[in-house]
Amino acid sequence: MGGGVAAVVSANTSQQPVAQGTTGSLTLNNAETATAISGVAAVATPSVVTLEVAGASASGSGSGVIYNEDGYIITNAHVVTLDGAAAQDPTIRVKLSDGRILDGKLVDIDPYADLAVVKVDATGLPAIQIADSDSLNVGDLTVAIGAPLNLASTVTSGVVSSLYRGITVGSALIPQAPSTPQDESDGGSGMPWDFRFNTPDESAPQQEQPQQQTTGGAVTLPVIQTDASINPGNSGGALLNGKGELIGINVAIASPTSSNGVAGSDGLGFAIPANLASRVADSIIAGDQPSHGLLGASVADSTQDTDADANHAGGLLVEIIKGGSAEKAGLRAGDVITAVNGVPAVDGTSVSALVRMNAGGSTVTIDYTRGGVAGQTDAKLGTLEW
Repeated sequence: MGGGVAAVVSANTSQQPVAQGTTGSLTLNNAETATAISGVAAVATPSVVTLEVAGASASGSGSGVIYNEDGYIITNAHVVTLDGAAAQDPTIRVKLSDGRILDGKLVDIDPYADLAVVKVDATGLPAIQIADSDSLNVGDLTVAIGAPLNLASTVTSGVVSSLYRGITVGSALIPQAPSTPQDESDGGSGMPWDFRFNTPDESAPQQEQPQQQTTGGAVTLPVIQTDASINPGNSGGALLNGKGELIGINVAIASPTSSNGVAGSDGLGFAIPANLASRVADSIIAGDQPSHGLLGASVADSTQDTDADANHAGGLLVEIIKGGSAEKAGLRAGDVITAVNGVPAVDGTSVSALVRMNAGGSTVTIDYTRGGVAGQTDAKLGTLEW
């Protein structure tokens, strides 16, 4: 068991775990033989909540994570809006792991990160510990905690399967046609997977939420991929490391496109990195609109190129917006971006996701190829308008 976990759990001679102090950690039965996953569950379960959301014509449930002890909770935007079905003044009830049920108020959402902050009138809550999600390794232990299918405090485990995966998910919260030119991914990677938000299962009798909205646009997300089992209702819950620290907010799952709309766990779960979630949550709590970087170019997969650049994975710059960040950085149409801030970009979607992960106005280092020749430049990003 990792030292960070062992330090906050202890043996319990009774059969009932007992909450301890403001950290909210639980004691363990037979701590000397408990696994690392048991320790993570004991530490972090009190910091994960179940959200019951209702709108005028829909209801559903999801998960959330206590961000600080003053009652701020991070979740997904699609959870608190029922993917657009309850976008206006939703009724939110927050179930804590200790049995309390509190009224929640939506502070605000960031549709381009699919994140939201909910506030409850309580203090001294067991806030989650936040890890540096940029320091993760593929193969690291992961533990997911949430309320899949409205089953509160469900714990599953796995490993980090991939880092900085770029995925695009249909969202009713994103307009189909932005009023101003925006970065976009013109071409997909061709994978036979349907990425979707892991919203509540409409077949559950206590839930009336319709299937995911098909109108609207799409959100491009940089995500941590894990094989920890993530199912409908896990959205907004915690993805944790072996120390019980938050590394991501569970957001989406993937199913084969031949599944005829039936979503389930295929060992492909995705979480928004904790560093991005914290940046967005801090902005919302401060009353500011979270910002996201804008490259000023449309991007497709490098396989669509017609010269030597097609031989390297990355994002093909199809069109450069005049006066935009890409043009100012010396990039040209036909260049293929291969990395952003040292993180490899495997396709056009990854480029868009890695750019949006950064705040507007920040400077990023871009690696690219031009006619098969490698180059590098710094780009001061614009700001996505929304």
